[in-house]
Amino acid sequence: MDGLATLMSPKFSNDETIDSASLSDVRLAAVQPRPMAMVEGSGPCLSDDTRELLRSRLRWAALTLAAAFAVFAIWHTYLILTRSASPYGGEVYGLHLFVTAALGVCGGTLCRNCPMSTRLLRAKEIIIFGLPAMFLLAMQWVDLHTCAVHHSYMPRPSSPWLMLMFTYALFIPNTWHRAAYAVGAMALAPIVLMIALWTTSAECGMILSADVDRFAEVVLIVTAAAVTAVLGVHIIGALRGEAFEGRRMGQYNLREMIGSGGMGEVYRAEHQLLKRPCAIKLIQPDRAGDPKAMARFEREVRATAKLSHWNTIDIYDYGQTANGTFYYAMEYLPGLSLDRLVKQHGRLPAARVVHLLRQTCGALEEAHQQGLVHRDIKPANLFAAERGGLYDVAKLLDFGLAKPMMGDDVGQLTQDGTVTGSPLFMSPEQATGEDHIDPRSDIYSLGAVGYFLLTGQAPFVHSKTIKVLMAHAQEEVQPPSQRCADVPKDVERVIMKCLEKSPGDRYQSAAQLATALAHCQSADHWSRHDAAEWWEQIDGRGAALADTATPTETIAG
Repeated sequence: MDGLATLMSPKFSNDETIDSASLSDVRLAAVQPRPMAMVEGSGPCLSDDTRELLRSRLRWAALTLAAAFAVFAIWHTYLILTRSASPYGGEVYGLHLFVTAALGVCGGTLCRNCPMSTRLLRAKEIIIFGLPAMFLLAMQWVDLHTCAVHHSYMPRPSSPWLMLMFTYALFIPNTWHRAAYAVGAMALAPIVLMIALWTTSAECGMILSADVDRFAEVVLIVTAAAVTAVLGVHIIGALRGEAFEGRRMGQYNLREMIGSGGMGEVYRAEHQLLKRPCAIKLIQPDRAGDPKAMARFEREVRATAKLSHWNTIDIYDYGQTANGTFYYAMEYLPGLSLDRLVKQHGRLPAARVVHLLRQTCGALEEAHQQGLVHRDIKPANLFAAERGGLYDVAKLLDFGLAKPMMGDDVGQLTQDGTVTGSPLFMSPEQATGEDHIDPRSDIYSLGAVGYFLLTGQAPFVHSKTIKVLMAHAQEEVQPPSQRCADVPKDVERVIMKCLEKSPGDRYQSAAQLATALAHCQSADHWSRHDAAEWWEQIDGRGAALADTATPTETIAG
């Protein structure tokens, strides 16, 4: 967001970041995605996407066929009750009920939470379409023979088979080669049935011999339908392939969007070969021409990629697709940002605040040792994640405003005297636009985050951004205990020292802050067990951690 526009804005949020970056020369690596054939339904193994699609389609096919068979079973039962006899015989009626029930059971066992191997899915595919085919053969054998004997007429048996062929083509993801075998078998069934009746029944043989055109018409109808169905499978497969390609970013398959903003979107994704979950942050082509956006994008990737601390988000890869979309891949973080954590569940106990801040100090210490000042420490850029079986693992995100303390090879990316950062959590020197910003600015911002976690409010809250900036520079901070009486005095002293106006009066490094936090009485009182119990208590592990993932709040900056 432009600095002047932000200063004039009457309202802002905790997530808002003022970024005045400009770019003189950005050279991003253009990484072209390697061609990859979509795993389709013909191979011995299916990709996770295709397997899940097959399971879903088989479920819908089974339930659709079960519903259709149930309707006709009701009609069949009505005829038996009103006419005291089945039009097709008791055996066919029993088979009808059996097929209806079997299809319903198959559909019910293909639920999303029912793990299915490829072999089992293919077996269910045979059952779902094989049982209706068996019923149609039995029913039509009786029906055609009865009509020939009692009415000297044989109806064309093609209509039900057309329905079955098109149902298969519509629902089942396949290559056209594999579909040709399945649909071809369905097309042959009525032809073989008529030939069998022709050769075994005198009445049927007499009718068909006298009217060979009837047989030829059936052959032409089912052949044309089979060709159309197979062609439809090919077209649907091609469209699915295009959709699959549209959801791919380099070597990564996009699953679902988990965040969006002015610059683009963040997607939950998976590496094509490693099957490793990750998050993809991307800038759409229409924003790629914005030098300010591209400066921040490149700076964030390069700055974060240099860091290896456990509490800093990992960057896996970055590049550009053929259509001009820039992206980078980072680790997927199940959990919540500290901003959402407080907003959804209220302020945190002191022991938990100390636990999260100490971890963040480790990430900041590494960044500062490498000459990077984050400049945008805020609750939305800190995550309480689940990693390696541990809960409340703090992760520091979004180095988009990170600035080297000693020069920059690509030129200065920020203009002197401009305001950069998030107004609610920026240091006084940031608020006044000072040229030199050092690690003690991040110490102030982290103290402001701690204040927010303890009280549920930022140190200064005003309706206009300019008033917040002036407050950081001039007003004294109200001690947290005056807002929340249960804040421990030793934790309060640490937070208040972080929030000193003069950088010389603050902790001089992240290591010093971490040491001060470690000496607080509540330090180490928030254990691994406490964290795991909290996450499981609020909604169960799966539901709680699936709420959000990775830096969804940081996409727009």
